[in-house]
Amino acid sequence: MKHVIQAALEAGQEIMKIYDTDFDVEYKEDESPLTIADQRSHDVIKARLQQHTPEIPILSEEGQHLPYEERKEWKEFWLVDPIDGTKEFIKKNGEFTVNIALVRNGKPVSGVIYAPALDTLYVGEEGKGAYKVQSVLGESEERALEPLPLSRQDTQTIRVVASRSHMSDETEAFISELEDQYDRVETVSAGSSLKLCLIAEGVADYYPRYAPTMEWDTGAGQAIVECSGGIVNVAEEETPLLYNKPDLLNPWFVASR
Repeated sequence: MKHVIQAALEAGQEIMKIYDTDFDVEYKEDESPLTIADQRSHDVIKARLQQHTPEIPILSEEGQHLPYEERKEWKEFWLVDPIDGTKEFIKKNGEFTVNIALVRNGKPVSGVIYAPALDTLYVGEEGKGAYKVQSVLGESEERALEPLPLSRQDTQTIRVVASRSHMSDETEAFISELEDQYDRVETVSAGSSLKLCLIAEGVADYYPRYAPTMEWDTGAGQAIVECSGGIVNVAEEETPLLYNKPDLLNPWFVASR
């Protein structure tokens, strides 16, 4: 995993070079914002992964999206989102991430998420658990590896990851059901794949996602959640999210612990 972590850290450093400037924003065909930082991050990650694991293909949001006829034979592949939360990047609120997952037989088995503006790293590896590191690039005495989930003082309050300003009817119904079951239900908010990290940390109990996401948005986060003992299932089903589907769009899902 060292080379994967290094790839994420190097990509994060490239991103920050642009984040700290007055950058230009372009728009993709679907009108989602694209900055030069996306491409630089992609290039760094691709080069690092190909250097260490040239035999493993890469599926990146900013790379070439091969048709399913070519992808369907993949037993394992790297799933990459060079910048998750581009809107957060443009708003300069710091809540954007670099996501790298290793998917094997449709299941994300390891994941690395790095939030460069927060200098915070999350790692999950099947069979080895998950952990969080803050001040990754700081002085060594500042760094502390924290196994996930973290200990939590208030276990009486149920916390749900949800947008306070843009909540779907389905999410409101989900929260309403919880309020019927528990005395105290609160919502917490975060950008990008940091939402899944809140579940992995144990800071939140549920993350209902009744809105579109793509495979690269969730692969690394799902690996970290599951390696921390949590669950990421298709909404209304007892089946986990699967990857390398003919359509790379995810179904609705609920992450929980």
